[in-house]
Amino acid sequence: MENYYRELVCFLNAKLGNRQVAEDVVHDAYVRVLERSSDTPIDQPRAFLYRTALNLVIDGHRRNALRQHEPLETLDSEERFSATSPHASHDQSQRLELLERALAELPAACRNSFLLRKLDGLTHLQIAERLNISRALVEKHIVNAMKHCRVRMREWDAH
Repeated sequence: MENYYRELVCFLNAKLGNRQVAEDVVHDAYVRVLERSSDTPIDQPRAFLYRTALNLVIDGHRRNALRQHEPLETLDSEERFSATSPHASHDQSQRLELLERALAELPAACRNSFLLRKLDGLTHLQIAERLNISRALVEKHIVNAMKHCRVRMREWDAH
């Protein structure tokens, strides 16, 4: 299924006009496919991956459209509420700690690829050059890091 990665990024980049967003959607699609709970094998992995990615694009678009129709006062009051809620802020910092723990379990190259992408916003090519590894390996590291973090967060949430 990994041979579809670049093809799908190019396809979504053409649709969205933003390579970074396209790469993020493809990462999420891969994680969704890798994490699916069904044991039934996927008949057409390429079509399944494309459909998953397009669904993520549509969902993201819907969320943005809904957000844009909310009055500014609502968004402002929501932010004030979440900023002052001690429970929410404690929850957030606890989740951040768990995420840091999950990232610490990863091999250095995998963790660094993920952090350079998600925190520093570097492209796959920039990360590959900085870490002196192939772009394909960067892509694999990021998908693996996302999958690992999601799995660990779910395990810890269950306890």
